[in-house]
Amino acid sequence: MAKATAKETPLMQQYNAIKAKYPGALLLFRVGDFYETFGEDAVKAAGILGIVLTRRANGAATHIELAGFPHHSLETYLPKLVRAGQRVAICDQLEDPKTTKTIVKRGVTELVTPGVAVSDNILQQKSNNYLASLYFEKNSIGIALIDISTGEFLTAQGSSGYIDKLLQSFAPSEVIFPKSRQHDFKDTYGDRFYTYMLDEWPYSGDYAEETLLKHFGVKSLKGFGIDRLNLGIIAAGVALHYLNETEHRNLQHISAISRIEEDRYLWLDRFSIRNLELVGSANENARTLVEVLDNTCSPMGARLLRRWIVMPLKEIKPINDRLNVVEYLLEQEELRETLQQQIRQIGDLERLISKIGLQKANPREVCQLKKALLAIGEIKKISEASTSQPLQSIGSQLNPCAYICEKIDKELHPEPPVALVKGSVMNEGINEELDRLRKIAFGGKGYLLEIQKREAELTGIPSLKVSFNNVFGYYLEVTHAHKDKVPADWIRKQTLVNAERYITPELKEYEEQILGAEEKIFALETQLYNDLLYSLTDYIKPIQLNAQLIARLDVLLNFAEISIKNHYVKPQINEGKLIDIKGGRHPVIEKTLPLGESYITNDVFLDSESQQIIIITGPNMAGKSALLRQTGLIVLMAQMGCFVPAKSAVIGLVDKIFTRVGASDNLSSGESTFMVEMNETASILNNLSDRSLILLDEIGRGTSTYDGISIAWAIAEYLHNHPSAKAKTLFATHYHELNELSNSFNRVKNFNVSVKEVGQQIIFLRKLVPGGSEHSFGIHVAKLAGMPQKVLSRANDILKKLENERTGGEHIKESIRKVQRQAVQMQMFSIDDPVLVKIRDTLNNLDVNTLTPVEALMKLDEIQRLIKG
Repeated sequence: MAKATAKETPLMQQYNAIKAKYPGALLLFRVGDFYETFGEDAVKAAGILGIVLTRRANGAATHIELAGFPHHSLETYLPKLVRAGQRVAICDQLEDPKTTKTIVKRGVTELVTPGVAVSDNILQQKSNNYLASLYFEKNSIGIALIDISTGEFLTAQGSSGYIDKLLQSFAPSEVIFPKSRQHDFKDTYGDRFYTYMLDEWPYSGDYAEETLLKHFGVKSLKGFGIDRLNLGIIAAGVALHYLNETEHRNLQHISAISRIEEDRYLWLDRFSIRNLELVGSANENARTLVEVLDNTCSPMGARLLRRWIVMPLKEIKPINDRLNVVEYLLEQEELRETLQQQIRQIGDLERLISKIGLQKANPREVCQLKKALLAIGEIKKISEASTSQPLQSIGSQLNPCAYICEKIDKELHPEPPVALVKGSVMNEGINEELDRLRKIAFGGKGYLLEIQKREAELTGIPSLKVSFNNVFGYYLEVTHAHKDKVPADWIRKQTLVNAERYITPELKEYEEQILGAEEKIFALETQLYNDLLYSLTDYIKPIQLNAQLIARLDVLLNFAEISIKNHYVKPQINEGKLIDIKGGRHPVIEKTLPLGESYITNDVFLDSESQQIIIITGPNMAGKSALLRQTGLIVLMAQMGCFVPAKSAVIGLVDKIFTRVGASDNLSSGESTFMVEMNETASILNNLSDRSLILLDEIGRGTSTYDGISIAWAIAEYLHNHPSAKAKTLFATHYHELNELSNSFNRVKNFNVSVKEVGQQIIFLRKLVPGGSEHSFGIHVAKLAGMPQKVLSRANDILKKLENERTGGEHIKESIRKVQRQAVQMQMFSIDDPVLVKIRDTLNNLDVNTLTPVEALMKLDEIQRLIKG
């Protein structure tokens, strides 16, 4: 191995030494004006980027693959590599090649990963880019979420289910955890995330806590309210350690860490976030709630809106505070427009101040900071002058940072270039040496014209001109007609067809001054700009607070705007336990209706005393699923602090929304549709509370009819008879037999989504009316889908035959009535009956929380055999 190394070129020896320090990363190696990749990295880069793969000699060693691109194209190619899941180490030249006679010193200046990126080309403007750090311990997991692009740093700890909900809500771009927990992570969370595993040592001892204390410059974490989150602290400390390992050390903008307070937010498990299509959808071209609600004026507002959607509140005062501000803004059109106009000028202040913290902001971005702060000054005046107390509060907290504005205005050119190397970054009058050098460099043209004019007069050569080229700098050009007039002290440098070119000692001296001045100007401007950038870091905290306040104001203005545009109303939120929605609409579906078609509204009433469970029957495509989802979305929007799509809505505070909507196979984990359905339903039944809202759609359809009806029936019965939690439930089903439930359970009510039959056709009225439905109209739906007429005719024949044989499903209904009669009869038997004693003992020994659906059916079969004797 040593021999092979000795044969390599010095450049490749340097490359291999740096590459060894970053295993698993694709190394972009700066060579002159190019970033080069070698070996396996080159093969990967060429495939991802579509650039040419070549081979080059490696000294006396074998040939090696090579692929590269110009250094100024980094911002084009880097995002493609990161989005392809590559960890990219950027290796730059750390010294000027002119100052060394040996190989140029190089080193990695940044390691970019999917979760650690600050480039605008990699980041999604309206979404956060979180890195999640997990630490596992027995029955609990610690989590930290950090967005280096905004400075947000959050931590929490809890069960694997709670951490799953947080991962779904925050959607991290990368998850890190200890290598030893690879199987635990995969078993619990599957392969939904981009992951990276770390060695064990950062998780041991007090290292993680010490890392946090050192970073924040404090002696205790009590001030952040996280001192008791032992697992969360370890996860957070390792997240900071990871940022350091990826060569991100200017982290002043990560100035605080917050605890995610589980008690403050309405519980939405990952199934509900997915099923309600809040911020994403598995269905192609489907619109999500965030797309309908997002009319924000700033990227910060758009990101906060997403957070509010997946983390609605469950405390009345903050919810009503938001609703009251929205109501006030809704009535103040002029104020609303003025504030939105100012917010649009601010841009992404949150990410901008983070770039300043990282010392990566370019001159134009610093100029944008000044514009943002001037707009904030205006917003402060407007808010403080309003009659709304919450708006006044926002205004009083805003800090226009007048000193920074003045400093930027004084020192930075009003319209600077993006790159420092372009020059004209710093203003005139702030540095005497800079002004002097600029006079030499840029006032030189006038001096050269003076030389040209003077020499033309002295020599009598009217066509004399001074020019410049890269070969021998400035020169005097004389046509052949006048070459006999050239003075003896001019030095001839080049002969052309029509002219001769000369240099003079005076020209050479001035050329050296000009060229030297340009280099000195660049060095001096760089130093002055870096000093300016560093001085701005003192204001990171107040500017971050500004960004948070503006984001909040932006979202509330947005709520007012869409409430007017979409005809939403203010919901009444109270401590009661009823949900009374009149004229409710689905906020997303109503936006996708064909032009001229109006949305059919529906009323929904649920409480804990009279109408706890609504069984909704009706044909497929009639709108049962839409009704379920719209109820969940209206409650969620109300508790976000947004007006809702309804004529009126009274919402008793909901603490959890559970949904079991739609079916999907999880074949990669070997789970069928039915297994996925049962897992999600089990999660609901094991976590429900007295204030829960449960939305169940077609439970049991993944198995046989008898199994499906039995399971659906048992679930409805369990929800009705739960000793402590009278969870409000909408239960959509195509099992019309479940309508029998209302005969036995007083809080179960039957409704159906009505249709109108006109001859052989049916019209979907999409209106919820009391009473059960007897038909599914599945064949009609098949017709709408374009099923061949031959198949439809045959299906109709079979349906008629089955209806005659089973008299409209009386066979199943009689079986259900029999079960009901048996249930009543059993209560009349004496408990001394040995059969009943056996049944009682069997039931007492069951652990319902760990029982699988299959085991439940087997136990049911065993009890049935006991009754039959």
